[in-house]
Amino acid sequence: MLKPAVLFTAMLLLSGCALKQYPQSPKVSDEEAQTYNCAALDQEIAKSHSVQQQIDKTGEFDALTVIGFIGDFGIGNGIAKASANKHATARLNQLEQLKTVRCGHPTA
Repeated sequence: MLKPAVLFTAMLLLSGCALKQYPQSPKVSDEEAQTYNCAALDQEIAKSHSVQQQIDKTGEFDALTVIGFIGDFGIGNGIAKASANKHATARLNQLEQLKTVRCGHPTA
């Protein structure tokens, strides 16, 4: 009887539970890629930089960081932040590549 309880407790501790809500960035869709002009690309690139700043701000040390560490050693929040950063960087790279193709010059 003790074995299932220990197994359940271990699974609970190892499962990541994100308490912080990080902004998510979708990939650039085909429709977006076809309709964006240079001005729209500049605006979307600026939005992507803003999302990255929001991710950094959300990731700062606060009460949710402490609660997350107590709950699962911060694994859930770490996974959520890494995922948000990965998606934001991917979208930014897609937009910059599209701008290079469409507008003939890379983003500064």
